[in-house]
Amino acid sequence: MIITLNPSTQEPLGEYNTMSSGEIESTITATRRDFLSWRGVSFAQRSERMKHLASLLRQQKEQHAALISREMGKPLAQALAEVVKSALVCDYYADNAELFLKPEESRLDSARGVVKFQPLGLVLGIMPWNFPFWQVFRFAAPAIMAGNATLVKHAPNVTGSAIAIEELFREAGFPEDLYRTVHLAVEDVDRLTGFMIEHPAVQAVSITGSTAAGQAVAAKAGRALKRSVLELGGSDPYIVLDDADLPAAVNHCVAARLLNSGQSCIAAKRFIVHTSVFEQFESLLLHRLRAVVMGDPFDAGVEVGPMARRDLREQLHLQVERSVHQGARLLCGGVIPATKGFFYPPTLLSGVRKGMDVYSEETFGPVATLIEAHDDQEAVLIANDTPYGLGSAVFSADSERALGVADQLEAGSCFINGMVKSDPRLPFGGVKHSGYGRELSSFGIREFVNVKSYCIT
Repeated sequence: MIITLNPSTQEPLGEYNTMSSGEIESTITATRRDFLSWRGVSFAQRSERMKHLASLLRQQKEQHAALISREMGKPLAQALAEVVKSALVCDYYADNAELFLKPEESRLDSARGVVKFQPLGLVLGIMPWNFPFWQVFRFAAPAIMAGNATLVKHAPNVTGSAIAIEELFREAGFPEDLYRTVHLAVEDVDRLTGFMIEHPAVQAVSITGSTAAGQAVAAKAGRALKRSVLELGGSDPYIVLDDADLPAAVNHCVAARLLNSGQSCIAAKRFIVHTSVFEQFESLLLHRLRAVVMGDPFDAGVEVGPMARRDLREQLHLQVERSVHQGARLLCGGVIPATKGFFYPPTLLSGVRKGMDVYSEETFGPVATLIEAHDDQEAVLIANDTPYGLGSAVFSADSERALGVADQLEAGSCFINGMVKSDPRLPFGGVKHSGYGRELSSFGIREFVNVKSYCIT
């Protein structure tokens, strides 16, 4: 049995039955059957259904956003934006999938070479709770537009969202079992995930989650010789050079740190600031963080809601306490409120150095860390001194200088004078312990296809 809680009030939201291996086997059989017919459906027909799905998301955005906010605590305005963005990715692949998967031809001496992109089959998606709609749609929309079917194992604390998404696909006119959600008991996750990955009908797996979860899934996929895409943890560096527009940089940095109450793999985690502007940046950042409104995600003006679970808050608080003990300066926050709900205040740690927990570990919550760098090269060295490599940002008035720094960063993306965001038009993913493979754009839809070569004489 899965029981979901409202992280703002700690009150139960719903109870859901979990599935046995036999029920999962039946689900896979039904999804495989729908895949065999779906792969022959034209792009025009696929696009029509995907457009309908996008329309439904927009029409029903209020109810789905409210569900997101109840289940994982995201401020309502951000939840609404998430649902709308999910519609955007559906439209994007409805409009572009056929172009991205168009056969490519070349001359081979006296022969003609053709490359076709054909669907693989069933793709298993293992999805996280922090963006319960967006993460699913950015995976499922390209996979299904490519002609695949999907199984989704969603995070248990957003089971209501998982069910709502499955219902949306059916309401949009997709085959009944083309997109299916499986519900696993916590104690069975490892065993039944392995069962699905090893199943001959499942051809690939995509996971968004922690590095530890990604390593476990990658090991299972590797043993089964199944293709995998891993979008994992991050400790994104935001480098502020001495010629940056500091007020603008602070605004971007705060938005990037506090989006989704700091619970994002691409949230700004480490602010690496040039010595000559360090004190000024610290003062501006502290002033802004102290003014942040924390509270009920349904209240207008609230910027930070609760963390999604008690254990996540406890882990984050322990990182803060250890780092303070190790010499970091606690400038604001860092105290668990004596109220209901899993709230944690915006927290600023300055004077962070190598050896402190928050220097090397991912902080998944509203905790900002300030690290001083004497020049551009030291900033790059600090930024790369991490096992992660997802996103990054550089702030400078000189775009060429910023690009020179960005080129040296070990990351899957770098934003100049702005916060890191995922966009359907750009490939998204990381390097090092942040995973491998890419989602979104033309690169994402080609991850789960058979790139098939033909030689015609």
